[in-house]
Amino acid sequence: MSMRDRIPLGRLGAAVASTRAGVRAVFGRRDARLVVAGTTVGYLLVYLYALGHLAPGIGGFEVVVVADALSTFVRPALGPLSFTPVARVTLGPVTYLFSLNTLLGLGVAVLVGLNLGLTYLAWRQPAACGVGSSSSGLLASVPAVLSGTACCGPVVLIVLGIQASGIVVAAFQFLLPVAVVLLVGSLLLVGRQIDPARL
Repeated sequence: MSMRDRIPLGRLGAAVASTRAGVRAVFGRRDARLVVAGTTVGYLLVYLYALGHLAPGIGGFEVVVVADALSTFVRPALGPLSFTPVARVTLGPVTYLFSLNTLLGLGVAVLVGLNLGLTYLAWRQPAACGVGSSSSGLLASVPAVLSGTACCGPVVLIVLGIQASGIVVAAFQFLLPVAVVLLVGSLLLVGRQIDPARL
C-alpha cells in the first residue's frame, strides 16, 4: 500500500473515531439525547404517514396479521425498497401498517437524529467540539437531513397528483440508498470536527 492510500484511510479512521466520541458525548447529555430521540420519532412518524402506513383510524382496537407473514415481510411490493405490510394495528384514532418499510424508515430516522444531535452538540459546545464559533457543522448536516425526505419521493408525487414517467418513478428507488450514504457522510463530516480530547 502506498503512502497516498494510507493518508485517506488514516483520515477516515480519524473521522470515524471522532464521530464515535461525538456520538458518545451526545448520549452523555440529556438535552442532546432529547434532540436525537425527538428527531428520530418525528422523522419516523412523518415517513410512515407519507408512505400511507400511518393514517387516521376508525376507532377501537384491532390487530390483523396476514397469512404467511414471514415471507410477505421481505417481499417487495412496488420496487426493491418498498415492502408489503404484514400487520395492521388499529388503536383508537390511528391505524398503523407494519412492514419492512418501518425498519428502513427507523434506520434513516436514527441517522437523521444522530446528525442533528451532533450538530446540536457542536452548537451548544463549540469550543469542546473544536469548531470555534463556526456554524459549519449545522451547514454540513443540512443537505443530508433534507435528502432523507427522498425516501418518500414516489408518495409525494402521488399526493401532489403529478404524472411521472416510469423512468422518474424507477429513479426514486435509488434515492433511499443515496439518502443513507449522504446521511452517513454528513455524520462523519460533522463528527470529524470534534476533538475527542476536549470532550
